[in-house]
Amino acid sequence: MSREAKASLFYDGGNRMSAEIVNLRQFRKQQARSEKEKQAEQNRISHGRTKAEKQLTRALNEKAEKALDQGRIEDDKT
Repeated sequence: MSREAKASLFYDGGNRMSAEIVNLRQFRKQQARSEKEKQAEQNRISHGRTKAEKQLTRALNEKAEKALDQGRIEDDKT
């Protein structure tokens, strides 16, 4: 991200420029917190399931795979 984007500089039409002052250390910390929260959400989705839920998902995936394989036409060119 460029320095201009971080500072949010804009021209207000007069003879002066206005800028939102941003503490870059705080900006980086907030950005890091946001990234950690995204990762935590993904981990909750992946690892936050019970054993029964994991077994059900596995069984449904295997059933779908078998159904797909049963409909497959094999081409034997011997």
